[in-house]
Amino acid sequence: MQYAEADYADLIIYTDSVYLQLEKRIDLFFPYDYHPELACGLLIVNDGQDAPALQLRETLYQLTRQKIIQPIIIAAVHATERLQEYGTAHVPDYAKRGSKAHLYTAFLIEELIPLLEQRFNLTPRPTSRGIFGCSLGGLSAFDIAWHHAWLFERVGVCSGAFWWRRHSANDNFANFDRIIHSLVRNGYHKEGLQFWFEAGTADETEDRNGNGIIDAIDDTLDLIAELYYKGYNLLTDVRYVEIQGGQHNQHTWAKAFPDFLTWAFGNK
Repeated sequence: MQYAEADYADLIIYTDSVYLQLEKRIDLFFPYDYHPELACGLLIVNDGQDAPALQLRETLYQLTRQKIIQPIIIAAVHATERLQEYGTAHVPDYAKRGSKAHLYTAFLIEELIPLLEQRFNLTPRPTSRGIFGCSLGGLSAFDIAWHHAWLFERVGVCSGAFWWRRHSANDNFANFDRIIHSLVRNGYHKEGLQFWFEAGTADETEDRNGNGIIDAIDDTLDLIAELYYKGYNLLTDVRYVEIQGGQHNQHTWAKAFPDFLTWAFGNK
């Protein structure tokens, strides 16, 4: 592990991954009044290269200074081979994207988090740990949390790429072929796991089933329905934020991020 001078981040770590066979950059952001003895929660953020546009540092500093949320450290992981590292582990989509999603998951679980635990005073409770992502990074965050609920109890997704599916040619099967929906439908209830979703009404213009609702919202609401059928309480276990005029970009996601942090790590 190597440390580097920070630009936007409070601290930059470079670490070699045995699983991914490359070097990963992680930008770290610390809460207001941070000191090494302070016990902190942990939030993993995909697409760490977007941290400035998402205003991670400013939002974390403000919410912890005002004591709206508990102290957490944000580890923003830069994407390398984004279309291969993100997706659903062991289940590539029809274009064979996501082929390294299982390796990226292993990097987070078995390499990065133990490294952070060794270096920083992190609270071990899953309730103090979460994972967050946007678009394809959001799909990745959901998949990782779904399969590792013992480690993360909070997952946040902005404009999730929940359309991810095995076949693309026949849209008649699109609603039945979405990978993450099938994983939830065929899985089991993970006690303690909670979910936060954002979608914007201008996320896209596609409406494959012609119901007057764009696919980004349809796919998100359909996934929430699958969670409901698995026994999750829509009042206590799930939060859905729909932003009028919200687009598929970091500007919209930055506006939604404070809501996620308050929901996930708020001082109740």
